[in-house]
Amino acid sequence: MWYTVFGLSAVCGGPYQCTGVSSMVLKIALLQLLPGRGLEEQYRIGREACEKAKAMGADIALFPEMWSCGYTFPQNPEALRELAIHNGGEFVESFGALAAELDMAIGITYLERHFTSVRNTITLFDRNGDRRITYAKVHTCAFGDERVLTPGNDFFVVDLDTAAGPVKVGCMICYDREFPESARILMLKGAEVVLVPNACPMEINRLSQLRARAFENMLGIATCNYPAGQLDCNGHSSAFDGVAWLPDGPGSRDMCVLGAGEEPGIYMAEFDLDLMRGYRSREVHGDKYRRPDRYHLLVEDKQ
Repeated sequence: MWYTVFGLSAVCGGPYQCTGVSSMVLKIALLQLLPGRGLEEQYRIGREACEKAKAMGADIALFPEMWSCGYTFPQNPEALRELAIHNGGEFVESFGALAAELDMAIGITYLERHFTSVRNTITLFDRNGDRRITYAKVHTCAFGDERVLTPGNDFFVVDLDTAAGPVKVGCMICYDREFPESARILMLKGAEVVLVPNACPMEINRLSQLRARAFENMLGIATCNYPAGQLDCNGHSSAFDGVAWLPDGPGSRDMCVLGAGEEPGIYMAEFDLDLMRGYRSREVHGDKYRRPDRYHLLVEDKQ
């Protein structure tokens, strides 16, 4: 079967996983898909995947980075703008309508035509089809193909209404994970879970960065990558819940709640929100003992 589902026990997890019954579990479907050709085929593939994700019980479906064009875009400015789409255009709006139809939040990613610029963008629709976040990648890869793109200028967190209850959700995109400030700002704005569309080879060091962002901020991070077969990508979509210790556990716990393989598929990450919130209320990371009055160098604009 082309679509596969991997759960926590199959691919991840240490010896001290949660064993109780949670009243609030958030399910995020990571759509690790091979792209098609053109917007029509991208919508068809994406719609089919979202329908399957809903049937699997997902609260949120997340696409890999720049799904509208499969993270393939020209360097010529005129051709680039021709390929880019408006965030209020038919392609993006169709996923808003689909979110309402399925009663499931959808994070759709695309090459955005934004006034005179072009951006790498995600729009998150809630289960009513309402726009909750439109975020443009802040840390564009200016050393590579993304030098032709315009970076975004802020990070956003919203209260997302899901079947599991309200959840504070933020977004960052791929290279944003390289900068601890991205996740730290989202944490400071209240994010409980961060959605991360991705398009690159996910090896141990990049996966370790995501693990670190979850650990140091006590939040969940769900990353969706393209599978092997897509240029310069290898799957390994992942999710970390940020819970490093349980109150009754004798040692540390593996925060990884999902680690996909290379194959195309829909991979379901489950976040125990009760567990995460309890951990966040009592542990010492995140904002508990920060000393922002000592961090002046971090905001000095020196190149």
